[in-house]
Amino acid sequence: MTRKELIRETDRLVAEGERLLRDPSLGGLQLWLQLSDDLMSRAWGAMDRYHLSWLMVGRPKDVIRGRPMTVVEEEAYVREVAEQKTAALRMSLHAIRDQGMPFVGETPEVKEPSESSVTDGSIER
Repeated sequence: MTRKELIRETDRLVAEGERLLRDPSLGGLQLWLQLSDDLMSRAWGAMDRYHLSWLMVGRPKDVIRGRPMTVVEEEAYVREVAEQKTAALRMSLHAIRDQGMPFVGETPEVKEPSESSVTDGSIER
């Protein structure tokens, strides 16, 4: 994955997290979490249970046990988890875009030759 691809996909996931904050959906949250986990794993490597529990992403403060959540509780849960994960995605975006940090799954950008670099049918290097 190139840096541009990672930035683009992370931006897209941040926007979806912000949408979930405005319009919470448990199904949408579950899919978004899977997509963001997959992207972060490809970029930064898999996290072990220690790191996941340390981040507390997806662990609401007030867990509902033994009964289905009400609509209000479910919306609050979705917002809380989306807020946490969106913050983690923003930190990742800051590291790759603003700080230029290398990442595990990085592949170099392939630059297309520009017209100015082509002379006599050969490419200058």
